[in-house]
Amino acid sequence: MPADRRTFLAATGTAALSAASYSRAAGANDRVGVGLIGYGLMGKGHLAIFRDLPGAEVVAVSDCHRGRLAEGVAAAGGNAAACPDFRRLLDDKAVQAVVVATPDHWHALLTMMACAAGKDVYVEKPLTLFVREGEWMQAVAARTKRVVQVGTQQRSGPHYAKARDLIRGGHLGTVTSVRVWAVRNVMPGFGRPPDGPPPAELDWETWLGPAPARAYNPLRGLYHFRWFWDTAGGQMTNLAAHGLDIVDWVLGLDKLRSVMSVGGRYALQDNGETPDTQDALFDCGGFSAAVVLREAARGEKPWHGLTFHGTRGTLAVDRTGFKVTPDADLPPASQIPGVKDGHPAGGPVAAVPPKDARGRTEAIEDTTGDSMEQYRLHAQNFLDCIRSRKLPVSDLAGGHRVAVACHLANQSLRRGRLLRWDWATNTVPDNLAANAELTRPYRPPWDKELKALGVL
Repeated sequence: MPADRRTFLAATGTAALSAASYSRAAGANDRVGVGLIGYGLMGKGHLAIFRDLPGAEVVAVSDCHRGRLAEGVAAAGGNAAACPDFRRLLDDKAVQAVVVATPDHWHALLTMMACAAGKDVYVEKPLTLFVREGEWMQAVAARTKRVVQVGTQQRSGPHYAKARDLIRGGHLGTVTSVRVWAVRNVMPGFGRPPDGPPPAELDWETWLGPAPARAYNPLRGLYHFRWFWDTAGGQMTNLAAHGLDIVDWVLGLDKLRSVMSVGGRYALQDNGETPDTQDALFDCGGFSAAVVLREAARGEKPWHGLTFHGTRGTLAVDRTGFKVTPDADLPPASQIPGVKDGHPAGGPVAAVPPKDARGRTEAIEDTTGDSMEQYRLHAQNFLDCIRSRKLPVSDLAGGHRVAVACHLANQSLRRGRLLRWDWATNTVPDNLAANAELTRPYRPPWDKELKALGVL
C-alpha cells in the first residue's frame, strides 16, 4: 500500500466519533447528510473525514460485503443506515450527498444514478473505466444540476496552488515538457490464487455489477482489482491520473493531440493483466507530457511525483511540497539588458519575472505539503459547493480530460500504435477499432439502468 494511503488511513481510521465534531456545526438542520458507497481502502478514510467535518453527518453506508458494511456503520457512530443494496441509500431522503468509493468499474454508473436521485456526488478517481462514460456523466450532472467533485485531492493542496501560480506567472519561462512518474518494486507480484467460491459475506454478483461475469478470484477483489482490465486501468488510471490531473489543472489537457505508449507485464509473477512497466508520451500541442510507471524496478525518491520543465528552470512537486531549480547556466536576470532585479527597468515590481526575461529564475522550496490536510480541504470544498452550487475544484470536465488521456495511453499500449485524438468530435480519427473501444457494454441488468438515465 502506498505510504500516503497508509498515512491517510492511520490518521482517519482510528479517530473516534466525538461530540466536539458536531458542536462545531451550526446545528443539525445545517448539516449535509452524507451516504458512503464502498467501505474499503479509501472509503474508510473518506468516512472518517466527512464524519468529523463541521456541517456534515454520515447517515448511511452501503457495501456488498457484510463485514465491511457492519464495520462502516460502526465507524459512523452506529446510527447510520446499513444498506446492502446501494439503491436503498439513493432512495433515503436523509442522504443529500453521496461519496462513491467503490472499485473503478462502478464509479460512472453510481455517480449518474446518484445525480438522477437528486444527490450531489464526491466520486473517487479515476472518473471512468472507458472514455464515453465521462461524456455521459457530464450530461447527467448538467441535466440534474448536481455538484460532482472528483477525488483528485491534490488540487486542494495549498502548495499545489502556489506551484500552479508560479508556473502560470512565468517563473519557469515557457514550459515545454512535463514528467510524471511512479516507480516502486513489488516483486514477485501478488500471487496466483485459483478461482473459487466467493466468501460467504461477499455478494460477488453485486461487486461485479456492470463488468463482465467472472469467477471469483481473491486478486480480482479488494485492492488488486486495479490490475485487471475488466475493472480498472492499472497504474495509468491509478497513480498517473493524479499527476496528469495537476498537469491539466496547470497547463490544460484540452490540447491533447496524440498518445503513444509501450510496456507490458514483464516481471511480476501473478494473475494480473495490466502492465508492470509502462511509458507513455502525450503530445499536448505547446508541450509534451511523459509518464513513467514501474512496478518491478528500484524506486526513486520520492517514489512518485511530477516535474515541470521550463526554459528558465524546473519545478518538481509531490504531496510533501515543491522545489524550483533554476537553470544554473543562465545569467542572473539582473544582468540582462533592460531588466532590473528580474523585472523590466522602470516597470512595476511583479510577483515573478516576466516571461521574456530569460535570465536565471529564483530558487524556491516549499515543504508545507500535508496529505491529510489535502483530503480535508477537498471534502470541505465539496460541502461548500453543495451550499453555493459553484463548480468544485475538481470538476467533471477536468476529471474527464484526465481519464481520456489515461484510457488512450492504455489503448495505445494494447494496440501497439500511436493514437491521435480529436476533442471536437471526441474520437480517434480514422481508427474504427480504437473508436469502438471508447465504449464498453454494461452487463444486465445494469444496462437497463444506463438506458433509464437517457445517455444511450
